Amino acid sequence: MSPEISTYHQAMAAQKRAAIIGAATGLFLRSGYAGTSLAKVAIAADVSKATLFKQFPTKAALFDAIVTDYWRPQHEGDHDQPSTGDLTAGLETVGRRYVALLTRPGMADLFRIVIAEAPRFPELGQTHFRLGKMPFFDSVRSYLEAERDSGNVELSDASLAATQFLGMIADFVLWPRMLLLDYSPSDEAMDEAVVEAARTMRARYATT
Repeated sequence: MSPEISTYHQAMAAQKRAAIIGAATGLFLRSGYAGTSLAKVAIAADVSKATLFKQFPTKAALFDAIVTDYWRPQHEGDHDQPSTGDLTAGLETVGRRYVALLTRPGMADLFRIVIAEAPRFPELGQTHFRLGKMPFFDSVRSYLEAERDSGNVELSDASLAATQFLGMIADFVLWPRMLLLDYSPSDEAMDEAVVEAARTMRARYATT
């Protein structure tokens, strides 16, 4: 197979995968997890059942892919840990990455699906936490531990500190959207929330 044909097939597969994930997210939101079948997803995505089953053999595998895609960093370098030495700047960097994830199209819908369906399908909440939020949370905790090991912060529980920081941001950026469908803070307001959260963390934990 020539490189051109291979590239074409890869592009088509990626296009179909995106269509499947988009269709599935919409169906999960409208009909719930239980009310959505892979057959319905195939119809909504305009792909054959064989194509769908080849990429996602089960509904659980499809949901896993949706969560992973939504939480995947959007830009090269977003996985990189900030350099230690300036806690405010480092936290502002990871805080802005968090805002970018929480405000990407469909993310609030994904949270609504998980919240609505978790009582009947607790594995959805576990998947969302394990594949989605936890990797990002771990990166923030690791950064705080690096600052602690460098002597720049004094904290006994990096996990608690990471929870505090991300919670300050999510409480402004994400959670009001769960109840107020027209909630749409400006970019400037969300950035100010990040800046203030970083300053609060510095006041609480910085050694200098």
